[in-house]
Amino acid sequence: MSKIKKITAHVVSAPVQKPFTSSRGWLYSVRGTCLVEIETEDGIVGWGECYGPSAVAKSFIDTQLGPRVIGMDPFDVEVIWESLYNRIKDYGMTGMAISAISGIDIALWDIIGKETGKPIHKLIGGAFRTEVQAYATGLYFIDMNRLTEEAVEEAQKFVSEGFRAIKMKIGLGSAKRDYERVAAVRKAIGPDVRLMVDSNHCFSVPDAIRLGRKLEDLDIDWFEEPISPEDIDGYIEVTRALDMAVAGGENDFTRWGFRDKIVRKAMDIVQPDVCAAGGISECKKIAAMAITHGVECVPHAWGSAVGLAATLHFIAAIPDQPPSLFPRPPLLEFEQEENPFRDHLAKTPIRQKNGIVKIPDGPGLGIDVDRAVIEKYRKA
Repeated sequence: MSKIKKITAHVVSAPVQKPFTSSRGWLYSVRGTCLVEIETEDGIVGWGECYGPSAVAKSFIDTQLGPRVIGMDPFDVEVIWESLYNRIKDYGMTGMAISAISGIDIALWDIIGKETGKPIHKLIGGAFRTEVQAYATGLYFIDMNRLTEEAVEEAQKFVSEGFRAIKMKIGLGSAKRDYERVAAVRKAIGPDVRLMVDSNHCFSVPDAIRLGRKLEDLDIDWFEEPISPEDIDGYIEVTRALDMAVAGGENDFTRWGFRDKIVRKAMDIVQPDVCAAGGISECKKIAAMAITHGVECVPHAWGSAVGLAATLHFIAAIPDQPPSLFPRPPLLEFEQEENPFRDHLAKTPIRQKNGIVKIPDGPGLGIDVDRAVIEKYRKA
């Protein structure tokens, strides 16, 4: 069996023509990511992606993780995962160390798929679906003088493009401002388009409950990250107080990081990111644990075509929760802000049509990475 010969972390970055922000106040003026390339002795190449600060992920891979995988069998993906995790456990049970492992894990699954001629979803249990409904993530804060108007215009644009579900940002420091902005969007898109809100953990527990109760009148599917991710007891309070679903978990890592939130049912929906929480191997375990405890799993996604493809394979392998004659399968997060790595990195881009995205069925991730895009945006 061919062994791993080389691992390379590519840091890429591109300026954003129209900067945007959320409740955290960080201005997104640049999009970037860390792509992981693993090559075997037979010349098979697998691609992965790391969520978060790209240079930090690259440093972990170059100095701590990459040297340990050289010479190993890529099919030993679980063995490699445990080896890497135990290597950095003393200082890296969360955060960028796990993000770096995630990129490696995804790349290994891509190799295994290419070696066997099978898409990743066939290797992790099979596909419960061949396509998935996508929701457009957007409606950030751009023009502070037109926050409601710009949100309405963007939401209408998404609907005209075929999306039947939208997630918008909230967290304007006033429950009245947030409610009026969400209400304007709901009125503009009508009652038949699903609508979710995301505050990026900016509220206190009482403020989240107060706003959440008002938003329930607008038929909101879920309230994402209402409070700080560290506050499990606070999440339990918010979740118990609201009739609408509460979601979170994009800032959590590994099965151990999700364990207490799932077991204590601190939220109705957990949102692991395959590029952050531990890769496809670990996210499968997180989803299984969630389903065991009656918690939905709807992955978070933010990044390039590599991470988007990996998320699609993961979603394909998640059963309906709960199974029924008329199920509501997990949605795909398809963020819509400017991102050349989402739109151009794959030679055949991943697109939505009428709000639907097909699960890739080619070997591995099912996409071909365009190296010219990496070279164009490579950050030294």
